[in-house]
Amino acid sequence: MIKMVVSDVDGTLLPHSRQSLPEQLFEQIRQLKELGILFVAASGRQIGNLCRLFAPVEQEIGYIAENGGLTVYQGKVLDKGSFSMDLTKEIAQAVWEDDSGEFSISGERTYYIHPKTQEFLWLMRDYMHNDIRIIQDFSEIPEECLKVSLFDQKHLEERIPYWTRRFGDRARVVTSGNDWLDFMPGNVHKGNGVRCFQKTLGITPEECMAFGDEHNDIEMLQSVRYSYAVTTAREKVKAVSRFETENVMEILARLIDSGGKLGG
Repeated sequence: MIKMVVSDVDGTLLPHSRQSLPEQLFEQIRQLKELGILFVAASGRQIGNLCRLFAPVEQEIGYIAENGGLTVYQGKVLDKGSFSMDLTKEIAQAVWEDDSGEFSISGERTYYIHPKTQEFLWLMRDYMHNDIRIIQDFSEIPEECLKVSLFDQKHLEERIPYWTRRFGDRARVVTSGNDWLDFMPGNVHKGNGVRCFQKTLGITPEECMAFGDEHNDIEMLQSVRYSYAVTTAREKVKAVSRFETENVMEILARLIDSGGKLGG
């Protein structure tokens, strides 16, 4: 019997070009709840952004935000990571000095940015509807940081080895979407959030299902029995997943039709 479904958002539930979820998904989440199955949204997005994205079912689901940096259920923070401020500053400064990179520093509910272009400001504030604060100096950040994100639309793939060599010995460096690279504490990932829910709710990995597509989903997929990579997932993600699907909602429909007893 499945008791928890965990899904990545961008690239898995939501095409990278979109910022709204289909109403059918919200209905499926309600049906899962009626079966006693908790739906958990797991994303590199901030918690406020996720709450808006899942507004019709906001109070009915769990959240693993900031790639595992913040785990929230029923309005309570179950788990929270933190990044060294010195390392946060060092990474953000390096990204700022890079020709094609923009940085975003994640607080618990705010993204701190110093945009080089109006396009990046528009993306963060108007397109993605994030809660942002423009800073001129790192001393303006009044809280612990969860992660640093690099946005690079031009050269991200070819630059991943460089960023990994530069900071990989002090931080986890993982892709988090087509144009995003995240730097996080070494012990923070979505899998921690999954295990936090499992421990809190008394759910076993065999009672869990998860869906993902990017490198930041790997530990999450390894934390459940029913792990699905979408067909567009990276090869390393497919390699750690037991199953593959073209459409997450089709699997959810099968799960609902089976009364939560989907096997495989």
